[in-house]
Amino acid sequence: MALWSGRFEQNPDKAVADYSQSISFDHKLYKYDIEGSIAHAKMLSHQKIISKAQCDNIISGLAKIAKSIDSGNFEFRTDLEDIHMHIESALIVEIGDDGARLHTARSRNDQIALDIRLYLRDNIKLIIDKITFLQKALLETSKANLKIIIPGYTHMQRAQPVLFAHHLLAYIEMFSRDKSRLRDCFRRLNVMPLGSGALAGTTLPINREYTAELLDFPEVSRNSMDAVSDRDFACEFLSNLAIFGMHISRLSEDIILWSTSEFKFIEISDDFCTGSSLMPQKKNPDIAELSRGKTGRLYGNMISLFTVLKGLPLSYNRDLQEDKEPIFDAIETVLKILSVYPPMIMKIKVNPGKALEAASDPTLMATDLAERLVQLGLPFRTSHHRVGELVKFCNDNNISMNKLSFEQLKSVIPEADTECLNLFSPESSINKRNLTGGTSFHQVGLQINFWESQIS
Repeated sequence: MALWSGRFEQNPDKAVADYSQSISFDHKLYKYDIEGSIAHAKMLSHQKIISKAQCDNIISGLAKIAKSIDSGNFEFRTDLEDIHMHIESALIVEIGDDGARLHTARSRNDQIALDIRLYLRDNIKLIIDKITFLQKALLETSKANLKIIIPGYTHMQRAQPVLFAHHLLAYIEMFSRDKSRLRDCFRRLNVMPLGSGALAGTTLPINREYTAELLDFPEVSRNSMDAVSDRDFACEFLSNLAIFGMHISRLSEDIILWSTSEFKFIEISDDFCTGSSLMPQKKNPDIAELSRGKTGRLYGNMISLFTVLKGLPLSYNRDLQEDKEPIFDAIETVLKILSVYPPMIMKIKVNPGKALEAASDPTLMATDLAERLVQLGLPFRTSHHRVGELVKFCNDNNISMNKLSFEQLKSVIPEADTECLNLFSPESSINKRNLTGGTSFHQVGLQINFWESQIS
């Protein structure tokens, strides 16, 4: 019989119990439910609502239950609905009437709000650590390939030469912002909701600040109705993971493109690829593709919770049971991505010849020529137009820009000087971009030094 069954004449229909249970997924919260229960028992004892002996008995019983779950010997049943009821029921069986005192001044509404916050605190720390490991992999790969030049792209068209390391460092920047967002999220969720009761608090003389201190929360929630119904922090967390997924998806797309026969800039190690069941020659970048695909899953989890909360009246509603599966799935998805991505990055082999060949297309230095004309006194719009005319001249006459004679150059751009003929080297182009954030060897070296100091 359910612990809340006093008002009812009969138990729920089995189909109803199966439909409304959450133990099939919220069992993942058992450590946090027990951690919160221990703190709650200590607070009740501290406030003399229960005796010290009763508190000790409760804590001893909870430790035995935790050990039973850890060892896989604990029985989960759908008729007990959720992790809270499982642990409380088991505690009563384990220690008798003292176990029935644990839920004093507490509701499952504030209990689950606490459990999720505790769970997310740990997982935010873990995910940040794993993202840092990915950043380290990108950093080491950047250092190992510091002299490699590739074409940078806009609109998926070759645009200007950049260092391969500069490209990878862009993703370190993105992942740094992901970590920053997660830290911000941690700060907002790090508020202790226990003691809010079902929605209006309790008449008993509890000490919420004492519970918060035991659980290492810097503050307690100010409004009990908000505390039991708030899932903003979960929405924010899932949004952060969705943005992280977007960044992984973009990196995956670059890796996939670079590894194609059409590009051949890199080769992904065999142990991070698969073959085809039909075509024996195939080597498919499945890890990058799967990571790109799983981003859609992260988006779906975010939208799922946003939709659950849309139009939900205060305060707690059973709809909120649907918050946990998107959270669990998003965390598991991100941790899986972060388990395979760093070693894949570390094992990438760059093909410097192919990359440099693509970056040596002289039209990629057209902007360098336009900026040289600015140095010679032309307004940028005029120089831009003149270089555009030069590109057209070269195309019409089937001449490469780096093969132009000075006379041909002057016939289109009268203001050009001989230095203009020396601008079509990708190495020269890169080194002239020696500004903060630029792609010169010196500036990329400074970026590497910065990130080594930040993520060492």
